[in-house]
Amino acid sequence: MITLWHFLAVAAALFGIGLVGFLTRRNLITMFLCAEMMLQGVAINFVAFARFHGNLQGQVFVLFILAVAACEAGVALALFISLYRRRRSLDVTDWQELRETGVPATFDAEPLDRPVVEPEPTLTPAGARPLPPLDAEVPASV
Repeated sequence: MITLWHFLAVAAALFGIGLVGFLTRRNLITMFLCAEMMLQGVAINFVAFARFHGNLQGQVFVLFILAVAACEAGVALALFISLYRRRRSLDVTDWQELRETGVPATFDAEPLDRPVVEPEPTLTPAGARPLPPLDAEVPASV
């Protein structure tokens, strides 16, 4: 028989794993997923207590939590794409200028290796012919 304590143990494990992941990782997407894992642990607690007490209030509250989490996921992932396009990195230490005014910057003891940023390809303007490759033979004009 599955009791309330089984649900609470699973919820505590989810919340603990999410908390450890959030505090130890520096990638924005990983941190976001760990925060979602903590939120799911809380949702399991609500459902478990609603089942234990025999009412639907906790389950209704979980529906609102899931709706807000879905909206949050869409906004957060759009923000992460925007941030990645600007800096080519999702490391949280690259975003020091986003902190409040008056808060000192924090620096890591072990900075991450910076990826080599390649320039984005560009298209030739309309109506202009692209230059031939340097090793291509040019046909002789008559």
